[in-house]
Amino acid sequence: MSKNKKATLLTTTAVATAVFLSGCGLFGGEEKKEIDPPQDVSYLEEEEMGTIEEAGATEEQTKEQKEEQGADQEEAVETTVPTELYLIDKNGYVVSQTMDLPKTESVAKQALEYLVVNGPVQQHLPNDFRAVLPADTAMTVNIKDGTATVDFSNEFATYAEEDEQRILESVTWTLTQFDSIDNVKIQLNGKELDSMPVNGTPIGEKLSRANGINVSTEGVVDITNSKPVTVYYIGGEAEDYYYVPVTKRVENDDSSEIETIVEELAAGPGYGTGLLSQFQTGVKLVEEPKIDDGQVTLDFNESIYGSMEEKMVSEHVLNTLVLSLTEQKGIESVAVTVKGEAGLKTEGGKELTEPVTRPQNVNTGSF
Repeated sequence: MSKNKKATLLTTTAVATAVFLSGCGLFGGEEKKEIDPPQDVSYLEEEEMGTIEEAGATEEQTKEQKEEQGADQEEAVETTVPTELYLIDKNGYVVSQTMDLPKTESVAKQALEYLVVNGPVQQHLPNDFRAVLPADTAMTVNIKDGTATVDFSNEFATYAEEDEQRILESVTWTLTQFDSIDNVKIQLNGKELDSMPVNGTPIGEKLSRANGINVSTEGVVDITNSKPVTVYYIGGEAEDYYYVPVTKRVENDDSSEIETIVEELAAGPGYGTGLLSQFQTGVKLVEEPKIDDGQVTLDFNESIYGSMEEKMVSEHVLNTLVLSLTEQKGIESVAVTVKGEAGLKTEGGKELTEPVTRPQNVNTGSF
């Protein structure tokens, strides 16, 4: 530093959005640790910047500008809300796609409006997906005591026969993502329906997620002696995978719901379904699942490894396990061990030091 010039050391605290490190949640993580941004240290010379008072004034102006920018960014973030829309993929499966929709007080009604063909979702549809409700369908939604009553306009009754069950599933699962909705009733022009208008599919008193989604009865001889379990398989193509919920009817036996889900995931979706699984042959639980305060611990044999040499577990295996098991009431996270040993790693080399939680949004996309 020149001896002929005075120099001033100014320390400016950065006004910025905090940086987060992801924990063990899916698709980027839910558990996050906040790290303060580093301070910027600038050496300013008076001959270049003017007096120290001028520098201070400039700093104050800059701070105000950054605060205004931060407020603008925060306001921009709050103008949208991530919402799961259950659309139809190229194989006919009803699949959630999370999109950032404009923030509104009528989130349930808006979600249904984004299911309408040629509606606001049309230009934002992911590849190989289509909307569910017939074009020009309008609706009102009344929510009371956990039940959403949806009154559709006449256009609702113009859907293709093969889409009838898909529409029931899409409307039900789209609406029941909201905490205030557990059940759905359907009306047509103010008249409550007990069956669908095109093919007569029974609706019953109320619809809920207990009715299932993408229901499969393959391999079941006696439906009356079976039970439903919903598991998630992999759909789509390489580099563009997504997770597909499938409600399978399986034979009643002494297995717990958790054990049955693991068995169905390990068995895979079956040939000709267009779905995939990354479970290796021979995957089994070596101990009964343990549940403690919302956490289920699964102890597998070594077949759970995607790579035996490096003892790594496929992230798709973890994702389908977590998505499937957290559909069960009371289960919030999943811990995986192999013959009693923890400390597994994912394909990316990430250590599983904590239980894995369900993401708030599945199959995340953006406009």
